[in-house]
Amino acid sequence: MRVTGGEAKGTQLKVLPGHSIRPTTSVVRGAIFSLLESTAEGWCRVLDLYAGSGALGVEALSRKAEWVDFVDHRRKCCDIIKYNLEKTGGLHKAHIYCCSVNKAISFLSNNYDIVFIDPPYSDSTNDLLVNLANSELVGGSSTIVVCHANRFPLNPNYDGLCLAKQRRYGDTFISIYQKGG
Repeated sequence: MRVTGGEAKGTQLKVLPGHSIRPTTSVVRGAIFSLLESTAEGWCRVLDLYAGSGALGVEALSRKAEWVDFVDHRRKCCDIIKYNLEKTGGLHKAHIYCCSVNKAISFLSNNYDIVFIDPPYSDSTNDLLVNLANSELVGGSSTIVVCHANRFPLNPNYDGLCLAKQRRYGDTFISIYQKGG
């Protein structure tokens, strides 16, 4: 897996071996950042939930994000994120939280411009979006990017988070939410 754009374009990223994570393909990552270029107002602070290899957050740093917080509960994934940040020169612009997403949401207090949610395909994303909508992490200009499978459809609205765009790439859907309408 390689970084698809920006300063680190072409850099090979390390991923966890086996089937325990589902890395976002380069086609889907490219589509996400293409959508963000026309949707997101800011790129200063980014939150990468269920970060896995950290590919989405590393890609954001490569494309001029100023800071990325990564969250993953698996120690091996946190070590891989650190390795990928060192390799791409982004370690000084990031923090890795090795804990559950729900725990991170309970103590993080920054307002993020972009929030990536790319969990292992499951139906728990609906609850997470409700929690995010009611947290300090999402402000009026925040953009939330959710990768999910068709078999786990999402609602068009979560307590003020409204679906702005949605695209399908094979079994993967990219849903982009923003506050308001």
